[in-house]
Amino acid sequence: MNERVPWQGWRDKGDDAGLPAARGPGSRRPFGATWWGRAWLEALEQRARLDPNRLARGRSYARRGSVLELTVTPGEVDAVVQGSRTTPYQVAVRVQAFSNTEWDAVLDVVSAQIGRVAALLDGELPPEVVDDVRAAGLDLLPGAGEIRTNCNCPDFAVPCKHSAAVCYVITDALDSDPFSLLLLRGRSKDDLLAALRARRGTSDTAPVVKAAPPGIPARDAYAGRIGVLPVVPRPLRSARPPAAVQALDPPRASEVDVRDLVALATDAAQRAWELASGDGGSELTFDQDLARRAAGVGTAELAELAHRSGVPARQLTSWAAAWRLGGAGGLSATLATPADADPDALAEAAALLPKATLEGNRVTAGKLQLRLGPDNLWYRFDQHFGDWTLARPPSPNPQDLVGW
Repeated sequence: MNERVPWQGWRDKGDDAGLPAARGPGSRRPFGATWWGRAWLEALEQRARLDPNRLARGRSYARRGSVLELTVTPGEVDAVVQGSRTTPYQVAVRVQAFSNTEWDAVLDVVSAQIGRVAALLDGELPPEVVDDVRAAGLDLLPGAGEIRTNCNCPDFAVPCKHSAAVCYVITDALDSDPFSLLLLRGRSKDDLLAALRARRGTSDTAPVVKAAPPGIPARDAYAGRIGVLPVVPRPLRSARPPAAVQALDPPRASEVDVRDLVALATDAAQRAWELASGDGGSELTFDQDLARRAAGVGTAELAELAHRSGVPARQLTSWAAAWRLGGAGGLSATLATPADADPDALAEAAALLPKATLEGNRVTAGKLQLRLGPDNLWYRFDQHFGDWTLARPPSPNPQDLVGW
């Protein structure tokens, strides 16, 4: 259990200390040259529930050679990462190691397959071993919340970019030595092979492997032979950007900016998740989708979005505010021209405002305006520099929007 597996990256510790180079060897290299390396990446990007934005920054750091050295021990990876200061940062990435009882179950299952044992004795890690471990009710690859990171940098984010870089460079260590994956779960290569030899030499009884639930035959469900159909599982708890987009940069000849590609893929994943969850409403128009995207970005990104869409930045800012506060209804109230509305409802709203004037579905008093939407909700607009901007979430009662 004390075995340490050192791994030295392509960049030496003394070379070019400071910020990682923006260009040069490895600056665009992919990760995961083996099936187990790619499996680690998939688990890291799709299952571990780490911040995808931080992972993207960490991937860039890893590609640029910021991880100077890395050591794998049972349940932990220790690394040295060069950041913006001269002294490198110390990073630890931890994965829960299996207990002795759990390892006994794993070894029982693996030792039952002579082909698996032969491959392991030859120093290879066949992909079926992952399935064998899963059959024992465990998983070699990290699941949700299993990866824990620690770094002595001042960034309180989890993971920070230095820790995220180490998560990616672990892939290189796994590519170099597939048994590092088993070591992370608590057993060294020598201990594992010795235990397998002992089991093959003393036991001829195959272990009992948990069978997968049989499920419900579709014909029985359609024939009405069961009482209540099982509830269809909801989608994932949150949207996740496609791992392939984050792991692989577009070809240079495509002239596609990787940041734009990741932003579009992440937005598409979010929209698909909303639709699958029943929270996305109907299909959006161009204006609605543009307002929705503008509502979720910062000032600089909104200006760039306005330039690319051909909509004035001032106008798109108003659309974004309307979408944030009122969704499709808020944008509709912002864009629609005055229209006829219930006169009694308008009179009730006008009574709340001194010296109010009426125009279609709008009640205006100075720099405050109430608009009655086709959804029978009232929307409050305030005037700023000659523009009317949605100021509060809608309400069925106009009195809620007056005052404070």
